[in-house]
Amino acid sequence: MNCFYHTDKPAIGICKHCQRGLCADCAAIIDDVLACQHRHEDAVHMQEQLTARNLFQSKRVSSAYTRNAIFYGLVGILFAWFGYIQYRFIGIQAIFFMLIGLFLLYAATANYFESRKHK
Repeated sequence: MNCFYHTDKPAIGICKHCQRGLCADCAAIIDDVLACQHRHEDAVHMQEQLTARNLFQSKRVSSAYTRNAIFYGLVGILFAWFGYIQYRFIGIQAIFFMLIGLFLLYAATANYFESRKHK
């Protein structure tokens, strides 16, 4: 592949913004990636900042799902345990507590697996 701007020179890489081949004279290194010198430097820099911000946000999302999983798990166990213990005293109402507990345990499991996706 040859440089897009200097067709007689071999390309050393590709611009991250426009995907054109660049020779050593036309290439600018921005945040460890190549960009067209004096053309796409700002766009590539902004794109790299956006990528870094998205990676940081993904880690924050993962920790939020993990916190939710722990909370739902603890509250689900509490509801299920209370329903089980109180079954002989309050009867059918205790089944609703157990069902709520099971639903919260399901929500905890779903949040845990969702947090694994964002790591």
